[in-house]
Amino acid sequence: MTDTKTSNNRPSAGRGSLLLRITAILIGLFGLGLLGGGGWLIVLGGSAYYAIAGVVMLAVALLLWRKNAAALHLFALLVIGTIIWAIAEIGFNWWRLVPRGDVIFLIGLFLITPWVTRRLDSGKWRKTAAPLAASLVVAGVVAIASMFTHPNEWDGQLPGARTSVPVNYAGVPNDDWTAYGRSWRGDKWSPLTQVTPENVNRLKLAWQIQTGDTKRPGDPEETTYELTPIKVGETLYACTPHNIVLALDAETGATRWRFDPHIGPPKNLQHLTCRGVSYHDAAWPGATRAAGGDCPQRIIMGTNDSRLIALDARTGRLCRSFGNNGTVNLWPGMPGYQEGWYQFTSAPLVTRGLIVVGGAIFDNAAVHMPSGVIRAYDVATGRLVWNFDPGRPNSTAPLAPGQHYVPSTPNSWSTSAADEALGMIYVPMGNGAIDQWGGKRSPETERFTATILALDIATGRPRWTFQTVHHDLWDMDVPSQPALVDLNIPKRGVVPALVQSTKTGNIFVLDRRTGVPIHPVTERPVPSGPAPGDRLSPTQPFSSASFMPDRLVRESDMWGATMFDQLACRIAFRSLRYDGPFTPPSLKGSLVFPGNFGVMDWGGMAIDPVRQVAFAHPNYMAFVDKLIPQHPAGPQNHRNGGPAGSSDRGGSSEHGFNPNAGAPFAVSLNPFLSPVGLPCQAPPWGYVAGMDLVTGKVVWRHKNGTIRDETPLPMPFKLGVPTLGGPMMTAGGVAFMSSTLDYYLRAYDVTSGKVLWRARLPAGAQATPMTYRSPKSGRQFVVVVAGGHGSLGTKLGDSIIAYALPRS
Repeated sequence: MTDTKTSNNRPSAGRGSLLLRITAILIGLFGLGLLGGGGWLIVLGGSAYYAIAGVVMLAVALLLWRKNAAALHLFALLVIGTIIWAIAEIGFNWWRLVPRGDVIFLIGLFLITPWVTRRLDSGKWRKTAAPLAASLVVAGVVAIASMFTHPNEWDGQLPGARTSVPVNYAGVPNDDWTAYGRSWRGDKWSPLTQVTPENVNRLKLAWQIQTGDTKRPGDPEETTYELTPIKVGETLYACTPHNIVLALDAETGATRWRFDPHIGPPKNLQHLTCRGVSYHDAAWPGATRAAGGDCPQRIIMGTNDSRLIALDARTGRLCRSFGNNGTVNLWPGMPGYQEGWYQFTSAPLVTRGLIVVGGAIFDNAAVHMPSGVIRAYDVATGRLVWNFDPGRPNSTAPLAPGQHYVPSTPNSWSTSAADEALGMIYVPMGNGAIDQWGGKRSPETERFTATILALDIATGRPRWTFQTVHHDLWDMDVPSQPALVDLNIPKRGVVPALVQSTKTGNIFVLDRRTGVPIHPVTERPVPSGPAPGDRLSPTQPFSSASFMPDRLVRESDMWGATMFDQLACRIAFRSLRYDGPFTPPSLKGSLVFPGNFGVMDWGGMAIDPVRQVAFAHPNYMAFVDKLIPQHPAGPQNHRNGGPAGSSDRGGSSEHGFNPNAGAPFAVSLNPFLSPVGLPCQAPPWGYVAGMDLVTGKVVWRHKNGTIRDETPLPMPFKLGVPTLGGPMMTAGGVAFMSSTLDYYLRAYDVTSGKVLWRARLPAGAQATPMTYRSPKSGRQFVVVVAGGHGSLGTKLGDSIIAYALPRS
């Protein structure tokens, strides 16, 4: 009987020994990886923890191989040491603690199981595993405690009404939304009050349509649906990425008419989108009427193939009195012709009988590119009235036949704002070609790069400029429509202000009559050491009103799913050049933070002119840019035949390899990601925030959005995710925004920033919502577009969706 028992136990003992040895091998491999990577990190000047942890793991593996119970005691010391190190680095912050301890904790849990402890040369479980179990309990307590801390958020209360505004504020009927930013003041604020913080949770789906315009073969990677519709009277006007225009019944969403300009298969386009259309009524004060009364109400749209189109707002037919039977070709006079290098993505400005347009120019393709000229056309005839050429700023008369605008000058791809009483339009300007190397920029290009440009409406001549970034090498275009608001400034009274959000996070609050800052702007020293042949500005402007990061990126900010990809991010961080904001591009690679995604991009902020507050959505994502010397044989990294943006995911985009033909350097632009595709920076990456515009202070800030739609399983963890789009606000005290990476439209209490309601959307909604009241039912509707964003990777779609309170 004894012999039989012994024989029967041997296979079990053999399997147990095999499991122990496999465990020892795996822990040993982990240790080797940590020792190798950690040693490299030490050489780069980083934390010694990983190398030490690697040595401990190798020792644990050796002890396990020898079936020595001291392995568990040593691992308990590693757990406790990891806890102390992690708290010392980042405090009690759950999402930052996770990658520092998840692998260690899971290994520890496995080591205290009977499968391991029974094979070790000790006696009872208590003697073998109790110290390790106790250390895991301590780790669990720290983890639970960290779940209840919110170090990146703060609470506050925005002030109430400071003034009043007249009925039909900014010349727009209270019930309407007649321009991209509701009016050409660009504040994205509606005076409607039907929806309030008390009843917003009762919003229900009112109607939903699908436009039928989806991504087609040959479309660029960055095919996006970023539309904010407009509403006039009983009709909603919308466009699609392929510039199809729709007129919808504002009450039901039923299609009244549809116009397709047939832009054809896109060639070399970096983007394919339509953020909005514009409206003109000949009955407006100061407006012009076409001969014969043709199209008294018009829809104006710029297209992705560089046309300006005028449609009859009632029928959707082309206005034959405008240009060439309803269309103006915008290429004449433009240098650097290449199909797809010059397009329209944003709504034109219509003011005082003029259509004012800029245009989007392909980034980083070559040094010789189309001009950034700003042009004004007669809204009735399509005749060119004036042109502001940044290369010839004082010559605004239309070009003579055969003449060309100055190439490669700063452009304006966003939407402008207008103050008709002051006779000025305000143009957000970008960069001249190319972005990351500026050794050949002209004085005129330097003057207008990344500026807020005030032009005379009648003549196009400059009235004033304000530069937000000097000698911009970071793609810090002024990205959003300026917002015009009158502020009650202590000791100064009511000041007509312009509020400009920027990619850097600076919020410039200027007197819109003169361009002089209302809130202080100081010039501060920034990093030096330009790339060969380039130069740098020794200082950059910093506004006291700001969403700029409150400190520099540190090695301890690196993140990951595990300690291994976090280690990879630490090595990458230490390998890059990073000297703080405005670290210049370099041959070794530079960390750009805020990245060219921007603290805020084209969506901008929403401004309440009564409370004089702003609702913002700052993002904090780093990018890496690396200059690549050009070679006579051509860039070896250029992976496809497009002119630029050969990203790792294929297709044309602003990310990946950009050739910069004619410059001494190409450039590689990419988000700062770990080997598994997660951001190397720890979350949060996106917030909502409230700013008091009178004081310039941020009053509250909260993480915004979940990773539900970014993971294989729908995990609704509120990490705070990036946004691309914008918010809108109402006089009812509610803000709406949809532009997160998860597919929701959310309503927020303007006073506190708390989420009051949300609705699940069928696709990504990288767009700005709008609101109006229907004359048929008297109900206030909130409308959002859910069409996705190609390069962000959100689900594509073609839905326009309206919500309203129940009819009762």
